[in-house]
Order: sequence, then C-alpha cells, then structure tokens
Amino acid sequence: MDKKEISHLFEEIALMLDLKGENPFKARAYINASRTIELLEGDIKDYVVEGKLVEIKGIGKAIGEKLYEIVNTGSLKYYTDLRESIPEGLFEMLKIPGLGPKKVKAIYEKLDVKSIGELEYACIENRLLDLEGFGKKTQDNIFKGIEQMKKFKGQFLLGEVFYIAEEVKRLIQESGLADRCEITGSIRRRKEVVKDIDMIATIAKGTTKSTIRLQSGINMDLRVVVDKEYPYVLNHFTGSKEHNTAVRHRAKAMGIKVNEYGLFHEEKLIECHSEEEIYHVLGLDYIPPEIRENNGEIEAAEKHQIPILIELQDIKGTFHMHTEYSDGSNTLEEMVQAARNMGLSYIGISDHSRSAFYARGLSKDEIMRQLEEIEEINEKYKDFKVFKGIESDILPDGSLDYEDDILEMFDFVIASVHSNFKLEKDKMTERLIKALKNKHTTMLGHPTGRILLARKEYELDLYAVIDAAAEFKKVIELNADPHRLVEIYAVRKGKGCKAVN
Repeated sequence: MDKKEISHLFEEIALMLDLKGENPFKARAYINASRTIELLEGDIKDYVVEGKLVEIKGIGKAIGEKLYEIVNTGSLKYYTDLRESIPEGLFEMLKIPGLGPKKVKAIYEKLDVKSIGELEYACIENRLLDLEGFGKKTQDNIFKGIEQMKKFKGQFLLGEVFYIAEEVKRLIQESGLADRCEITGSIRRRKEVVKDIDMIATIAKGTTKSTIRLQSGINMDLRVVVDKEYPYVLNHFTGSKEHNTAVRHRAKAMGIKVNEYGLFHEEKLIECHSEEEIYHVLGLDYIPPEIRENNGEIEAAEKHQIPILIELQDIKGTFHMHTEYSDGSNTLEEMVQAARNMGLSYIGISDHSRSAFYARGLSKDEIMRQLEEIEEINEKYKDFKVFKGIESDILPDGSLDYEDDILEMFDFVIASVHSNFKLEKDKMTERLIKALKNKHTTMLGHPTGRILLARKEYELDLYAVIDAAAEFKKVIELNADPHRLVEIYAVRKGKGCKAVN
C-alpha cells in the first residue's frame, strides 16, 4: 500500500471504532495518523525499514506496529477483524445524508436494524421516534435520504467511468479485431452522471451485441456492426433521445428516413462515411456530441452558429485549487510542478477559510505563511505565475469569512456556500447577491451547491444571481470537479457575465 491507501485505511478504522462506540480519543488518534501519513515526505516504506517511525509526530507505538505490519505484509489483521465484526449494511447506512456513526450505532443496537431496507421499514413504522436524540424531523430526513439513494442507485459519476471506458476502447483497438471503435451514449456526450458504458465497433466475427458487468459495477454494452453501418450507429447511439427525435423530424420533412442503420431516400441508402456527412445531408453543420440534447443545437447548426467548444489544450490555468494547507493532498510546490507538467502557465491557490473547520480552514498565521511561500515560488519560476487566493465561506448573512484587512491581501477571492443549505429561496438568493456585492469577491464558487448523486441544489433564484454577477462584474464558476461539474444551465443574453472552469 502507498501513503494514500494507508491513510484511507486508517480513516476507515476510525470510522469503525466510532460505529462500535470505542473511546473517541482512540478514533481521533487514527484520524490524526491518517493525516500525518498522507502528508509525509518520501515513501512510508523507508520510514519503516530505517526505523524512523518513532520520529514522526503523532505516530505512537501501537500505530507504529500496525504500519510495520502493513508495509511488511500488505495487509492489517486489526482492520480485517474490525471489518468482519460490523454488519456490511451499516457501512451502506452511513452513505445516507445526515446519518453519522453514532446514529447508525444507536439504530443497530436499539432496533437491530442492519441494512438500508430494514431502516426504511423502521421509518415507515415510526420506530425511530422513541430513540434518544432522534425525533420526527430526524426520521423524516433519514427516510428522504433513503429515497434519494434509491433514486440514484445504478448511476455513476462521469469521472468514475470515463477512463474505464477509454481503457476498454484502447484494448479493443489494440486487439486487432476491430477496424473502428468508439464510445457512444451519455459518456460521449460528457453527461455528468451516466448509467452504463455504450460502445460500438466494427468486428469481422462475433455476436451483434454483448453486455458485461465490469469490476466497478457498471454495465458495458458493445455493439458490433459492419463498417458501412458504423457512422449511422455511432450517431444514433450517441443520442440523446431528444436530439435524435428532432433530427428524425427534420429528415422526415426533407423526405428522408433516419434510423440506426442509415439515411434512406425512397428506400435507397444515402451513403455517408462519417457523422459529418450525415449532418451535411440534412443541411446542418457538424454537431459535437457534448451538445446533442435538443437545446437549440439543430437551429444553430442550420445557421452555421455552432459554438466553439473549449478543449483541454485551451485551458491555460485554473483558480480553484486546494493544497495540504487545508483539505488538499499535495504541497504547493507539488501543485505547481503538476500544473507546469500539464503545460499551464498559471494557477490560483484558494484553500478554505477558517469557518470551514471541517476542512482545516486557514488561520491568519497560516495565511501569512502560505502567502510567503507563494512569493518564494514566484521568484523561483519566472515562466509561471501563482496567484494568491482564498475560498472564503459565505456566512448565513451574506458576509464573507475574514475581515477586510485579510481579504485585501489576496489577488482573488472565491466566495462559496458551505453551510446552512436549507435557507428559504429568497433568503438564499439575497445571501449570494450580498456576497457578490462585496468588493473583495472575485468569483462565486459552485453557485448551486449541488453534489452529484449526494445532494440536491439549494433553493435560489439563479437568474437573479447571474444578473447580480454581471452587474457587479464578478465571475461565476463552472466547477469541473467530477462531483459537481457544470452547474449553470441558464444564462442571460447580453448581460456580460463571465464564467470559468
């Protein structure tokens, strides 16, 4: 195991100790050890081999012995025994929003509930009402959380499966069995949440369709076609359903029949060798997969107004970046090196502010130390720029975390909501607009607050927020984290509001 894997294992141990009701200081020791190990310089194996574990602050004798066992055997009996002593369903219950180890422990011990299905039934029977520290509101929230989990079951974040699909595609291409191969469906359209992997290939021999379940738990459909059918099938199975329907209606008005096997005029195949040719037959410019959602792309293609999409090579820098100063996993120097290796010319560092105590938000002293380190790096690399920033919490009243004299030290400030998500729509809208009015605010971070497959967006008037951002000349972030991705689906024309990834 590497440092990151060991760190995660110790976090799990702490969680399991909480589930079992062990001494909280014991669990805290594993949490502290987890953070210490993740931030260690060098290879953890070297510390074990050279007998230097005792020199690491926060690593006592008991944890040191466990590290020795992990490094030398690749496993830890203490972890395995703990895991086996806890019903698997309790770990699933922990995924329910607002349900932590203490409440799961109480539900298990008092009600003998050890699965989400049993917990759902217990909520229906109002059995949680009599538990100390629960009540009707808590029970209702747990029940809603279960419903939300059921709704999202069988769905995956794009970031979880994109590279899996790319790897399968590469293996098929390198096998020598396929002339052409491509990912289709929602992954090709870069939808933020997907249900399965769809792929087509031209293969000389084999069945026309195969479905398999990958180790990640996602299903993959592989459709096999002859080469002349390839562009039509690729276009059809890329979708979306709404886009395909609109294309068929347009084609029908032109006397053309469209299906997955071709374009036909008076039952005669119109030969197309690429998707570009398919759209040109229909009097359209090529429409990139990412915008095939029937949101006006067909009309734009007819008028030669398809937007130029941002590609990876277009990105010269990024601003929303956390380091080990708060909840990031890498040092400032490591972030700079990674960015330079990617060909970027600048980055903006924006660790969490002090109100985000759960993410080790920065104190004033830590801010001063980080700003000094940024200065040193900017002196060191003349071809690269590090901007000084902070992700400042938007407090419930709309003010920003930190006083003006601290905020003035930064090149940019990302204002974000990290708490009090359940404000009424008008109050949340007022909260964000007040933050945008603040002279120190540069950008509004993840403006809707949603987390894919975990938390819905909070209630707000998005149009009013966009208008305010344009009025006060502020940036709205289009967050590229796989758990958030693009959040702005409506923009006001002519308002001049900027957005960044």
